[in-house]
Amino acid sequence: MQRLKGKTAIISGAGRNNGRAIAIAYAREGADLVLIARSRSEELNAVAKECESHGAKTLALLGDVGAHEDINRMVKAGLDHFGKIDISVSVAGIRSNKLPWEYSYEEWHRIFDVNLHSTFYLAKALAPGMMERRSGSFIALGGNSATTAAFPYVAALAASKHGLHGLIKGLAQAFGRYNVRANLLSLANIQNDRLNPEWYTVKNEKGEMIRTGQVGDPTSTEEDRYKLSPLGRQGTRQEVASVAVFLASDESSYVTGDRIIVSGGGYM
Repeated sequence: MQRLKGKTAIISGAGRNNGRAIAIAYAREGADLVLIARSRSEELNAVAKECESHGAKTLALLGDVGAHEDINRMVKAGLDHFGKIDISVSVAGIRSNKLPWEYSYEEWHRIFDVNLHSTFYLAKALAPGMMERRSGSFIALGGNSATTAAFPYVAALAASKHGLHGLIKGLAQAFGRYNVRANLLSLANIQNDRLNPEWYTVKNEKGEMIRTGQVGDPTSTEEDRYKLSPLGRQGTRQEVASVAVFLASDESSYVTGDRIIVSGGGYM
């Protein structure tokens, strides 16, 4: 039995990594899909094609999730195309690698726009339909920084993801009376391809790079970190997608305002 049969989901950051895995898992479970990416149309279209091979109907859209005008345009396109949207999954996220005082105002606000405000924009745009149908599920991807900010170079990321956790709890409270749920999927130690490895660099007090964040790099300590987690390995995108299916399906009908940590116990 397909757990998302008859549902339509909108997924930001759907062109690669966790977003791609979630889209394909939803397609296999019977959902139709509005797939969003900021650029790289070839990647996004390839994901759409793979989802269609599993029987899903798809709509692939390019836009900036950090701009409410783009979110409103893409949500409208999805509603016009499918008639309804039942599930919202916020995957798109950005980060930087600077000390707090090194950010420009524009850089700081951009991280909040993508990591935090985009989920609010989606919730605002989707609220009327979900409340009318008295059904819906909001899922946002957080990370270890939503639990703890362990490095001085991720202040903006940590602040935005802490804010995302608070927003999810607020949405759960506000939407609960309409049978609409909101949950945070908090990730760490997941094996992903990185277009911007510079986001994961760490420098010492002399400004020397001491970690690139790329697995296998001789200067990296990332492998050492995930080996210290209880499961002793990195997680897969498919393992993330499995939890995202659970949160979107009726199997989690009594779960809202919660945070599920998918890190192999690494948050400890």
